[in-house]
Amino acid sequence: MGYMIRTAALFLVLTLIFMGIGAVLWYVFYDGSTDSLYLMMGIFIGLSVLINLFSFLFSKRIVLRAHKVKLIKREDSQRLYGIVENVAMQANLPMPQVGIINNATPNAFATGRGPRNAAVVVTTGLLQLLDDAELRGVIAHEMAHVKDRDILVMSVAATVAGAISIMARFALYGSFRSREGGALIVAFLAYLTIPIAAMMIQLAISRGREYKADQVGARIIADPLSLARALEKLEGGIAASPMMNENPSSAHMWISNPFGGRKKGGSSLFSTHPPVQERINRLNKMAGRL
Repeated sequence: MGYMIRTAALFLVLTLIFMGIGAVLWYVFYDGSTDSLYLMMGIFIGLSVLINLFSFLFSKRIVLRAHKVKLIKREDSQRLYGIVENVAMQANLPMPQVGIINNATPNAFATGRGPRNAAVVVTTGLLQLLDDAELRGVIAHEMAHVKDRDILVMSVAATVAGAISIMARFALYGSFRSREGGALIVAFLAYLTIPIAAMMIQLAISRGREYKADQVGARIIADPLSLARALEKLEGGIAASPMMNENPSSAHMWISNPFGGRKKGGSSLFSTHPPVQERINRLNKMAGRL
């Protein structure tokens, strides 16, 4: 039930954000009459429902296509396919689809609506950087997201946040057609604040979720240290070769921030991931208990 509540809450908040965009566009384009406000809000409520439904049904396909994922079979990569199959069995989950992205940045994510509709994706950089035990730790982390049904919320957030950013830009550009100086100010504020609101939603579902996926994944394979070593290698690998064309609205989906994180200090307010060193420390403590 937890994942259903999280998903419903996400849909509700995103709907409210779309209504806010509708109010901004009403201010920009209309004369301020109540009837035009009701019309605009109704249009954007309907648009929000359609986008939420579309993202629920097709978010996996959208994410895979946006990242140019190549879905593979066993013969394409026996090493990766075999590790995913083994971890899925240990987690008592159906075998997910397996995908590879031709990208030098080491990283991985999972997507889909649930365990029977999941895909686990890694980059070529990850396969080159990690040994088998470390790769197993990363796959276990992603299978933990599948097990806890985080992947639906993650996929929907990535899809709808992108739509929110597009609509916010539309509000800003549309304001240039208005003769009122106040319209430009309102639209500019919307352009700045609405994507931030979408990002804050992602943060709320992202940072705590990563800690939990680390713990659940480490329990699945009974090996926290392999995941800890993998995270340490990922931090260095991403710092040396960060993703250049990654959309910020999908950054939360990856096991590690694709743009790299701060070298020192605690969590950044606008970081989609908790500090890597804190994740490693927790896994080391977990290994001591086990």
